[in-house]
Amino acid sequence: MQVTETLNEGLKRGYAITVSADELSAKVNEKLAEAQPEVEMKGFRKGKVPMPLLKKQFGQRLLGEAMQETIDGAMNQHFEDSGDRPAAQPEVKMTNEDWKEGDDVNVEMSYEALPTIPEVDLSVIKLEKLVAKADDASVTEALENLAETAQNFEDREEGAAAEDGDQIVIDFVGKVDGEAFEGGSAEDYPLTLGSNSFIPGFEEQLVGVKAGDEKAVEVSFPEDYQAEHLAGKAAIFDCTVKSVKAPQAAVIDDELAKRFGADDLAALKTQIAERLEAEYAGAARAVMKRGLLDQLDNVVSFELPPSLVDAEAKQIAHQLWHEENPEVEGHDHDPVEPTEEHNKLAERRVRLGLLLAELGQKAEIQVTDAEMTQAIMNQARQYPGQERQFFEFIQQNQQMQQQMRAPIFEDKVVDHIVEQADVTEKEISKDELQKAVEALEEDE
Repeated sequence: MQVTETLNEGLKRGYAITVSADELSAKVNEKLAEAQPEVEMKGFRKGKVPMPLLKKQFGQRLLGEAMQETIDGAMNQHFEDSGDRPAAQPEVKMTNEDWKEGDDVNVEMSYEALPTIPEVDLSVIKLEKLVAKADDASVTEALENLAETAQNFEDREEGAAAEDGDQIVIDFVGKVDGEAFEGGSAEDYPLTLGSNSFIPGFEEQLVGVKAGDEKAVEVSFPEDYQAEHLAGKAAIFDCTVKSVKAPQAAVIDDELAKRFGADDLAALKTQIAERLEAEYAGAARAVMKRGLLDQLDNVVSFELPPSLVDAEAKQIAHQLWHEENPEVEGHDHDPVEPTEEHNKLAERRVRLGLLLAELGQKAEIQVTDAEMTQAIMNQARQYPGQERQFFEFIQQNQQMQQQMRAPIFEDKVVDHIVEQADVTEKEISKDELQKAVEALEEDE
């Protein structure tokens, strides 16, 4: 076998690989010799089929296997000897298209090598860790929000008109073309006006009704309504208003605390403070991580594989285009060409991605099975009733596993860097932290 370098420009590499006909023939004979003891053929005892007959029967198929194994072996040996790590799957093609048995095999292999990542002295990284405490005002605000979610409704005075946010109790019968339809009727139904729980236009027409009123609500089902036989059709709902109730926030006391699983109000306040501070810590970490990545981006420079940058820039441009055109759900639109801004962002992401991967590899950082399982379980909760199916889908999908593993690995590498960096704490208010987070979003 002969391997000859044909291209070495920057990170681009090219090689011509020649596998001689004699090598292929020897490989095929080796495979036939391995298989011969187990082969059975009519007219011969097991293991006694002559080699020429075996070659005639199986040689063509084994020739393809031998060719693939030999080329794969040459590629693996090349990467082992050169130390190159391809940025993506190498492109391999056979150049003698008129090849026939007995000819040498000529193959071209090309790829972009991953760059050599320079050493980084992590101790020179200086980071500021923001710390925000949950003050009394924030805890009180959270308590009031909880009380709103636990609100009750009490009857308004006789003759009072329903307002937006009130709850009305109604009987209704829905009709399309004068005929009642299945699922369109109910009795003693509690409807909160402004909740948007009914089809558009329904609740607005009931603002101002009083207990005892009868009202025909005229609406049209949306064109994309889930029940196809109703989609886009006009309907009339004959409604009888049985009562009008005003919202009453729950009293903030020990009883409210017990409704949320706490022993008393003091315990609930403690739980709320802990939850808020956990949220603040998460936001502060995001700010510190951005500062870390900015510093790494400034102190490290190396050549980037053009194909990785190009792919990342196209992905960024495509994602941002969809954010600007949310009405387009499919991906059959015209190609979105990356701008210079997209390319710069792509270079940053690729550079930092390669650097973090290198630092993580040197630190022997691994994502454990337990961490992956926890991540999958957390995401599976977004699909109530289908958790098992989601779990099995992830287990069978290597690409999805990699997508879930990547952010876990990155966070662990960031933690590793932070442990070695010079970190100082700075206590700030919740509002100051919020401004810092908003500044991050503006820079994205």
